[in-house]
Amino acid sequence: MEVALVSFALLVVATLYSSVGHGGASGYLAVMSLATIATMESAWLKQHAWSLNLVVSAIAFYHFRKEGHHVIKLSAPFVLGGVPFAFLGGYLAIDGAPYDTVLSVVLLLAAVRLVMPTEMDSRGGSGGIGFLPCTLMGMGIGLVSGVVGIGGGVLLSPLLIVSSLGTPKEAAATSALFIWLNSLAGILGSVTTSGLALEGWTIAPFAAAVFAGGWLGSKYGSKTASERRVSLILSAVLVVATSKRVLTLL
Repeated sequence: MEVALVSFALLVVATLYSSVGHGGASGYLAVMSLATIATMESAWLKQHAWSLNLVVSAIAFYHFRKEGHHVIKLSAPFVLGGVPFAFLGGYLAIDGAPYDTVLSVVLLLAAVRLVMPTEMDSRGGSGGIGFLPCTLMGMGIGLVSGVVGIGGGVLLSPLLIVSSLGTPKEAAATSALFIWLNSLAGILGSVTTSGLALEGWTIAPFAAAVFAGGWLGSKYGSKTASERRVSLILSAVLVVATSKRVLTLL
């Protein structure tokens, strides 16, 4: 019964997150941490969350790219900077509590900023910030993602949008690719230092649930939802992710 309930919760999380190009790791971590079937060990939780991320972000990228929202020059610097540092973050055995405090503040500010009217640059690309600064930002997001156990989409998406580097849907496409590669790098880093913690009997039903949610959410977000609606959904996602981290710190 618990597996069914957890699977349903993961399906809902995947639907919501994938509509804005996210994998949903922060939501998966929250759900699995509340389940008795979880060992509560960081390596177990991270590797399972990253594995689910791989499923959902791949589907999200497929849908957003299919609709023409992926801009390669927007993705390139963040991917080049983020992936190696996601591996490093996954390799390092660091307590995530200090990062949770910083992330809670950053995510909340990003959520507030996203609901405010802003002029979006529909051209995409690395804009006036430059390739090197974008690469450095990718490094920072990748490192935090690896340590905490997420793909980094909740950090990258608002950065792309509020900096006018791309539209919400372009940000979603780039975030989906960024999340997939970061999640793979994080798993490899974690396995290198902690060994393989994945359990087939657990990951199979969970993966099926997030596959369904990821397909529904990303199809809606990439094709049906308006740019403004995607921004509002992303804001809601950030608030949920922030609330989860605040509760963890209490």
